[in-house]
Amino acid sequence: MGHPHHTTHLNAPTDNTSCSTDAQPPTAIAPHEPHPHPTTKATRVVRVVPVGTQTRPRAGYPPTDPRPNSLGTHPTRRPGGRRRTRRTLLATLLTAAMAAPLSGAARPQIPAPAPAVLPPLTATTLQTAYAANRADAARAADMAAAHGDTHRAAADRTLAAPSRHLLTFDGRGAGQATEVLGDLAHAEHIAVLVPGSDTSLDTYARFHKAAEVLYTDLTHRAPRGTRTAVVAWLGYETPATVSTTVTTTTRAEEAAPHLRAFVRELRAATKPQAHLSLICHSYGTVVCGRAAHGLDADDIALVGSPGTGADSVAALHTRARVWAARGSDDWIANVPHTSATLFGATVGFGTDPVSHTFGARVFNAGNANHSGYFAPGSASLTNLARITLGDPSEVPRA
Repeated sequence: MGHPHHTTHLNAPTDNTSCSTDAQPPTAIAPHEPHPHPTTKATRVVRVVPVGTQTRPRAGYPPTDPRPNSLGTHPTRRPGGRRRTRRTLLATLLTAAMAAPLSGAARPQIPAPAPAVLPPLTATTLQTAYAANRADAARAADMAAAHGDTHRAAADRTLAAPSRHLLTFDGRGAGQATEVLGDLAHAEHIAVLVPGSDTSLDTYARFHKAAEVLYTDLTHRAPRGTRTAVVAWLGYETPATVSTTVTTTTRAEEAAPHLRAFVRELRAATKPQAHLSLICHSYGTVVCGRAAHGLDADDIALVGSPGTGADSVAALHTRARVWAARGSDDWIANVPHTSATLFGATVGFGTDPVSHTFGARVFNAGNANHSGYFAPGSASLTNLARITLGDPSEVPRA
């Protein structure tokens, strides 16, 4: 799961062998996680509640009249019953993840060249980095084709196109890439997109589409003469949606130092006073939460978040403004925003970032579903663009 320490500035090789699924296309533009709901047939969660344990009231059963249990009797209220219920649900989620087959587990590792060794990133070395990484992507496409993986070969070949600006590329295993849209060296406002689960080179097209839509909106919305850029950062091994890793902070903790290092190097290649925003989606919000301390960013926006692993904005220890939003049609609202230690691991991600308790600047995301935060013309996209442009007063609160 883990990444070795960086041996180069932006192209640290990894030996990741995680595999991703070939998901169905989302109904709206999504950087990742096309699954319509975490409780589809393949990952159905069966809630197991021991007899006598208090359950959360449902419609028609007010808190003063608990729903009868399977024996037809009304359980006696006990202190800590809600806590036990949450722990039971989290245990069920973990058990389901452990029992469900990992759809990509049997896929062999895809061969590719080791990433190019590049000079430190600066405004003057950007073009060198772009050319070297496009060449690596072209070689990776040839190797994937020879390996018999035509899907990966096509994905790599797309990234090797002359129009693509790759800061990093590693085609091995699930693959990683970092791509720039816009004039990074001269941009005054920069957004870094951090994706969630099931994002790999095989599914990179939808992640790129999200970055492209945001960049288009920024260029139309920015004042005349203002330059913007968007960076699609697939710089970590994302968890599979159907896996134990998606329920813990492990992958996020592994990714956090890489994200901090990337932002430091990004600062070296951009204008000194450039406004930098991190836009983090779903499990990517856990990554941003773990990386927040010491992260040189002006704004951190969390959308579709299961939690950050922290109980409050203060616990993130960041100087950045922290924003949070959740669309009204996002199923992530049904995920328990709590955590518990089970089998020696911490499962769950703590306080809901859109709750008053967490303390973020909660903004309007309209009726976005979990895959719809970057839909053209949506309230969520509009407000993410406003955050990127450093216009907090223009962002309507939810």
